[in-house]
Amino acid sequence: MRTSLVLGLDVGGTSTRAVLASIDGKRVGTGRAGGGNPTTHGPAAAGHLKAALGEALTGVEPAAVRAGTIGLAGGARLGADPDARTAFDRVWRDAGLRCEYAVVSDALAAYAAGTPAPDGTVLIAGTGAIAAEICDLAVARVADGHGWLLGDAGSGFWLGREAVRRTLADLDAGREPAPLSRLVLRQLLGAAAPAEPSSRAMVESVVQAVTRRPPVELAALSNLVMRAYAAGDAGAREIVDEAARLLSASIARIRPADAVTPVVLGGGLLTTDTPLARAVSREIDRRWPAAPRRLARNAAAGAAWLAARGLPEVTDPLALHHKLLPTDEIASGTDVPAGAGPRRP
Repeated sequence: MRTSLVLGLDVGGTSTRAVLASIDGKRVGTGRAGGGNPTTHGPAAAGHLKAALGEALTGVEPAAVRAGTIGLAGGARLGADPDARTAFDRVWRDAGLRCEYAVVSDALAAYAAGTPAPDGTVLIAGTGAIAAEICDLAVARVADGHGWLLGDAGSGFWLGREAVRRTLADLDAGREPAPLSRLVLRQLLGAAAPAEPSSRAMVESVVQAVTRRPPVELAALSNLVMRAYAAGDAGAREIVDEAARLLSASIARIRPADAVTPVVLGGGLLTTDTPLARAVSREIDRRWPAAPRRLARNAAAGAAWLAARGLPEVTDPLALHHKLLPTDEIASGTDVPAGAGPRRP
C-alpha cells in the first residue's frame, strides 16, 4: 500500500523551501530555491516555487501527495492578485500534483515548526518582520509585517537601512568612518571605497549604489551589523538594541503581559546565534518570564505538519509533530502542547 505524503513550503523574501514527508513523520524530499514572495519578486516568484517543488519531488510519484500547505510571506497579494494565484496554481499542476493546497501566513507555518501548542505567539525576523497571535492554530491578530516601505521594524531590511544611514551620517559630518561604516562602504562600493572616504562624491556613490538595487537587497547588509557588533562597534550595538526593542514591542501589541503560552522565534536573524537573537531573547524573558521560548528552524516542515493534520488517517497530530520536527530543530525548554489542537479538514 502506497504511503500518503504531504508537502509543506515556506515561501519568503529570500528563499523558498519545501519539505515532502510521509504521514508517519519521515522526510522524503526537500527543495530550496530563491525567494518566492510575489510582492517582492513578482513573476519570478512562481519560478522559484517550481524549482523548490521539483527538487523535493525528485523520484517521487506526485499522485502520492495527499495535501499541501504553503506558508507565504505576502499571502494577501496571492489572494488579491488573480494572476499571481493562477501562476502558483499552474506550477502546482505542472509538478504533477493533483491535491489541493492551502495558503497560510508564513507566521503560522513558523509557529507550527516551533510548537504544536494550539495557542501562543510567533515573532519572525528575516528579510521582513512580523509578530502574530496564534489561537487554535490559526492567526488571530498580527503586528507589523507591513513591508519594507511602511514597517518591518527590526528586520534584516531595517538593520541594513540603519547601517547605511549611519554610514551616510559619518560621511556628511566628515567623521572618521566607524568600523560598521567601513564594512558598509566596502560592501557597497568594493574596490571603489577609498581608505579615507570623506567627499560629497563618496556620499553620492553610496546613495546611488543603494538606489540602483531593489530595496529588499538592503537586508543583505544585516550581517555587517552583526559582525560590527561582535567587534565592539558602538553604533552597531545601538542598532541591534533598538531592533530588539522594536521587535519585542511588536509582540507586546498583541500579547498580554501575563501570557504564559509559548513564544516561537522564526527567521534567520532569530534562529541562529546572532546578537539580535540574544537581545530579543533577553527582552522576551524580561517581559514574559513564564513563557516557554521555542525556535522555528524549519517552517517548511511546520507547513507539512499543518497539511497532514487535515487528513483523516492522521489520528495523533502531536505524535506526528514530534517525529516530523525532532528536538534538534526545536529550542530546548518546556512546551505547552495541551494536545495538538483539533484537526482541520
